[in-house]
Amino acid sequence: MKPIHLTLLLAIVLAVTGCGGTTASRTTSGAAAGAATGAAIGSLSADAGKGAAIGAAAGALGGYIYDQNEKEKERQRRYRYREQ
Repeated sequence: MKPIHLTLLLAIVLAVTGCGGTTASRTTSGAAAGAATGAAIGSLSADAGKGAAIGAAAGALGGYIYDQNEKEKERQRRYRYREQ
């Protein structure tokens, strides 16, 4: 895969990863983005399947962590709003 294709793929993946408002949708979009990225990187070493599996796991974990962070920020915003 050419470096420009990999760069474009990563840019698209990063743009799509932030989509979603629920834990399930953020985790799923993270897994999909990770799988696509892992497959692209894995194809460079002739093992796209293994790269996709590792990428999906890492992406799902990243999506879940991102979701929990967003929920905590929302809780803090609500708490500050009530104090005013």
